[in-house]
Amino acid sequence: MTARPKFFLTTAIDYPNARPHIGHAFEKIGADVQARYRRMAGFDVYFLIGNDENTIKVAKRAAELGQDTKAYCDDMASQFQEVWAALDISHDDFIQTSESRHHEGCRRFIQRVFDNGFIYKGTYEGLYCEGCEAFKTDKDLVDGQCPTHRRAPVRRSEPGYYFAFSKFQDRLLAHYAAHPEFIQPQSRHNEVVNFVQSGLQDTLISRHGEQWGIRIPFDEEFTIYVWFDALLNYMTAIGFGHDETQWARWWPADVHFIGKDITRFHCALWPAMLMAAELPLPHKVFGHGFVQRRDDRTGELVKESKTLGNVTEPMDLITKFSSEGFRFFFMRECPFPGDGEFSWQRFAEVYNSDLANNLGNLFSRVATLLLKNYGGELPAIDAAAAVEPPEGPDPASLAASVASHVETCDYHLALEAIWRQNLDPANRIADRYEPWKLVKSDKAKAGSVLRHMVEALRRAAIYLKPFLPRAAQRIYGSFDFETSWESVRYTDAGTSLPPDRPIRLTVAVDEKGKIPPLFPRID
Repeated sequence: MTARPKFFLTTAIDYPNARPHIGHAFEKIGADVQARYRRMAGFDVYFLIGNDENTIKVAKRAAELGQDTKAYCDDMASQFQEVWAALDISHDDFIQTSESRHHEGCRRFIQRVFDNGFIYKGTYEGLYCEGCEAFKTDKDLVDGQCPTHRRAPVRRSEPGYYFAFSKFQDRLLAHYAAHPEFIQPQSRHNEVVNFVQSGLQDTLISRHGEQWGIRIPFDEEFTIYVWFDALLNYMTAIGFGHDETQWARWWPADVHFIGKDITRFHCALWPAMLMAAELPLPHKVFGHGFVQRRDDRTGELVKESKTLGNVTEPMDLITKFSSEGFRFFFMRECPFPGDGEFSWQRFAEVYNSDLANNLGNLFSRVATLLLKNYGGELPAIDAAAAVEPPEGPDPASLAASVASHVETCDYHLALEAIWRQNLDPANRIADRYEPWKLVKSDKAKAGSVLRHMVEALRRAAIYLKPFLPRAAQRIYGSFDFETSWESVRYTDAGTSLPPDRPIRLTVAVDEKGKIPPLFPRID
């Protein structure tokens, strides 16, 4: 049997110095949509997420709470995974960088780069931002402050080991030219190319005198600096340093999903590290935008940030409304390649308009009409009573277009097409023929209208499987479609149901004999 193609994707690992906010969730959902879509397309998927624990700020936070650092990290890892489970993030692995598999792989990697002659010892003095855990140059600052953490860096001097980053300028630029798809979207590509062209400086990759972290194998007085350690999780999780067969099966990564603020680390430092170790580079790095929060009272727009203390807790949205509403809002309203806005008011508006009133109402209309007027079974089409399908693009063309948007991570465009070119036409044909009235005088013709509405629901369920896994399965599973839910592909949305086959409703009703709403309205 032919082996399925592999697809290995990752997200940035998160600092566990506080619980995740909606910015973290935005990234995880975007990656999850891609993972679920690739599984539908027949790929063997490995989806990796995790926490970045070998950091000074994490050790400080544990000390503030009077906890052992490792115990603190383990507790925070369980809190993060609780949120990801509530959002139906379908990851295959969650790595903690305090794990032995990561430590072992990091020590082997840094030794390899050292043996290849790209690490040397020196002394460094510069402006250091504790929030970024990175040294800054004057051009990185805005009014003397780190633009991300809005505080002035401190001058710091320390002995340490350097990575000869400057030796890789020409090789990096040659790689960008040969592989223009490596950095996405294009705006991030341009930023990184300009950064590398302006000249690279050798990078400090160690810390001296720290008790928490990974010891450098060739000098145990030092620990590995967070970025030279953290980036390696993408390989240590899949076996680098401890399971070479597993590592060779999955590496290189097909795509790293990361926030745009850490693009330089992933698109310049990371490939240079791999070049120094003579290892293959990932195929693509996708730097997504930020989620900004608009205050419903003041109208002020601010970036979600744990440092700034203005985060929105994902579990608040999930428990008050639903994980499906959460996933839909951020993929529909916040373009993944760019920045988006969140406010409680806008969330309610989008949820009610697109989910409750459009998709949810269409489902309720169809299911209720079938249950009350057809005994739950819609007969085969009566050719004499057939009505023309809703106006819109050819189903196969729409399926190809939606799939293309998903593959390029233009999720907002995919969802817009699903609603405007599939669901809206179905609602318009319902409003035109009013099958709830027509069924009383021409049951066959009303049945033809309903089949078009069922088709729209079937196609929507297939399209939405990566976006709204629970709701999509409920819609699809409410009818006895021939193709099983587990085996549907996006191409199935481009086909039509056999006109000579009855459609049976299999939806469950509540104790009052009614069909529960798919998306209860938000008042």
